[in-house]
Amino acid sequence: MEELARESISLLARSASHADPPRLGSFSAVFIMLKSSLGAGLLNFPWAFQKAGGVATAISVELVSLVFLISGLVILGYASSVSRQKTYQDVVREVCGQAVGKLCEVCFCFNLFMISVAFLVVVQDQLEKLCTSLYETATGLSEEGMPYHWYTDQRFALFITCLVIILPLSIPKEISIQKYTSVLGTLAATYLCVVVIVKYYLMDSHAVITPEHSQSLSSWASMFSVVPTICFGFQCHEACIAIYSSMENQKISHWVVISVLSMFFCLLMYTLTGVYGFLTFGQAVASDILMSYPGNDVVMIISRLLFGISIITIYPIILLLGRSVILNLMLRVRRHYQGIVTHSFESRCRVVLTVVWITFTLLIAMFVPDMSDVISVIGGISAFFIFIFPGLCLVFTMAILTAWGVITIVVGAFIFGQSTTLAVMEVFHKF
Repeated sequence: MEELARESISLLARSASHADPPRLGSFSAVFIMLKSSLGAGLLNFPWAFQKAGGVATAISVELVSLVFLISGLVILGYASSVSRQKTYQDVVREVCGQAVGKLCEVCFCFNLFMISVAFLVVVQDQLEKLCTSLYETATGLSEEGMPYHWYTDQRFALFITCLVIILPLSIPKEISIQKYTSVLGTLAATYLCVVVIVKYYLMDSHAVITPEHSQSLSSWASMFSVVPTICFGFQCHEACIAIYSSMENQKISHWVVISVLSMFFCLLMYTLTGVYGFLTFGQAVASDILMSYPGNDVVMIISRLLFGISIITIYPIILLLGRSVILNLMLRVRRHYQGIVTHSFESRCRVVLTVVWITFTLLIAMFVPDMSDVISVIGGISAFFIFIFPGLCLVFTMAILTAWGVITIVVGAFIFGQSTTLAVMEVFHKF
């Protein structure tokens, strides 16, 4: 998921250039789709399998969701070919009208904001485990004996990380670091998947596996509660139009093959991690699988570092995309009333928006108990991009398939309402 922003920027810049025609081949398109999907969402799948009530149920929900995920990608590719637009927002605005286009921009910006929060929660979790590892290595004592100091608190470490690293990387108008971090997210996800499987088979005893792993669902609510996690993990729909517009072969039949292949490989990675992570820890699995492993596990320390560095370098790209939506609005208003926009005004607005964005995401991340709370919100918003907007595009472009478009919209609205309700209930329950 965190690769989505980087790919959107680079592909859109390439697609907008008349001197640089579309040149993505099939392999490159599948690889970029994979990089757009695989990321921090992988950390939650073992917890999602536990939440669903078992492996069989979770995989069933995945497979049903996959039908809508793939159909959404195909619909968006078709809508892009019909409208001749190259960004998600432009396609929705052109096909569905100005009002829906403005709603899309609002959802897009809010979704990026919540993804930023989720990334900081992941970084905070990894900082907590790394601090524990350093303490155990330096003192030889266990985590239980670790004294509390304000300067060893992971929230303070997260604040320093944002101030010293993330803020300087985020202020520039263009983020050139993206060219050097293109494979970190995919490498971290692949490494984690392999390590989780290997760790399971290296266990001295599998006594932690209880009959609860295969029990049937206690309610429909527990089954649907994992859909936001699936949406967050598989979400690459915002970037898919930029990818489709950059391909050499833009036939819809070819795009269907690309969509199916990319989602199949994502399904394989997420399912393997979810199954083996769940079977390793059972009902005790954390919402962030890395938090379930000991802090002094060197193999997992490497995984934490990979995920941490990947997210720290991708966060500024997410911020850039969200900031651009708000900044463009501010500049349009300024131009409307003043007639001109100076470079100094643009720079001041960019710096202020950057500081405000980081400050609010940091404050929210500091007081979020675990990542599952953020995923519920993001998964709900993702329903707009995976179900609702593609469904609307289908209704407006192909009358013959209006029924499927309506079904997609209804499913998306249900997922959004259900995930939002669960998130609100969780907040009230904790307070």
